[in-house]
Amino acid sequence: MYMDAVVVAGIATVVLVVLFFVGVGIFVMRDQKAHGNKQQKKDMEAGKKAA
Repeated sequence: MYMDAVVVAGIATVVLVVLFFVGVGIFVMRDQKAHGNKQQKKDMEAGKKAA
């Protein structure tokens, strides 16, 4: 397969986008672990059902 600069740039772009979304997912999971219980307590105090 002929590897042109455009092909390498395209592959690099796809890899960077995937890594970005994996990083966002990891951030959201860690943030939810750190702050998830606080929101559940607020919901219980307000009389809402916990999911």
